[in-house]
Amino acid sequence: MDRTALYWTARGDDINCHLCPRECIVSPGLTGACGVRKNSSGRLVSLNYGWACVAVDPVEKKPLYHWRPGTRILSLGTVGCNLFCPFCQNCHLSRSQSHGGLSWTNPSDVLRLLQDHGVPSVAFTYNEPTVWYEFVRETSLLLKREEKGVVLVTNGYISRKPLEDLIHLVDAMNIDLKGFSDRTYSMLGGTLAPVLDTIRTAFERSVHVEITHLVVPGINDSIEEFRQLVRWIAGLSESIPLHISRYFPAYRWTLPPTPIPSIRVREEIASELLENVYSGNLQSRNDTLCPVCGDVLVERGDPYRVRVNLSEDGTCPRCKTPRGIVMS
Repeated sequence: MDRTALYWTARGDDINCHLCPRECIVSPGLTGACGVRKNSSGRLVSLNYGWACVAVDPVEKKPLYHWRPGTRILSLGTVGCNLFCPFCQNCHLSRSQSHGGLSWTNPSDVLRLLQDHGVPSVAFTYNEPTVWYEFVRETSLLLKREEKGVVLVTNGYISRKPLEDLIHLVDAMNIDLKGFSDRTYSMLGGTLAPVLDTIRTAFERSVHVEITHLVVPGINDSIEEFRQLVRWIAGLSESIPLHISRYFPAYRWTLPPTPIPSIRVREEIASELLENVYSGNLQSRNDTLCPVCGDVLVERGDPYRVRVNLSEDGTCPRCKTPRGIVMS
């Protein structure tokens, strides 16, 4: 079931993969850093094409708070990742090359699953969806023909050409901005610039963008770096939602959970420049308010139990102020 991959060139017996900024040189019989793109007899193949874990989630769990609030979404994930976060929350998928526990799924199966569950959208999530590129792109082509929503929950670490070829099929992205320096990204096996380029490109192409920042002690807990991150987002658009989340020990990182005051102070800093700041995984209301009249537009007493009070065009029903919330 191996599928010939996209974005590579041969270099003698080796293969140069161009999917992400790592530009792996893959020797015969081996895989790139992602673990799921293999040099097989002189061609690069995708080892995870069609192998999926499937769930139905609230869209707020992605997290997306300003895109189709209160709806459910079909979540699809697989194995593999092109970054090496020592605190990975889904390491059983991201660092696995085994198909154990996954189901063989083709793009038409995804459309059937949407119909069976009565949901309007698909999120490619759990692991890094860009290393599942061939399946994601083929499935997204089918979904867009059927006018279904396509979401990527991604680390944003993808090269320009593959991103350009995929972005027109995507409706919304939650991009994990893990820090704001190459020092931080070097601890994860990457660099900062390609992630910023992905965020900027998605925003400029009118993809709905929300950003998650997981605060991890010992990795990205510099307040000054966080201020730089917030200033950069605000320079792009002060209305981009930012989800600030608390780390818990996972995979190879065993430091205690992020102190709650560390999250709160970052909420205060971010709220000075950004309109939509949320604490991602704390027991907080995280309501969305109208900035003009103060009405509650999206109530999230429980973040996954949502009451929406918006006009069909996403504006405040009382004062008609636009809030940048996508309803359909």
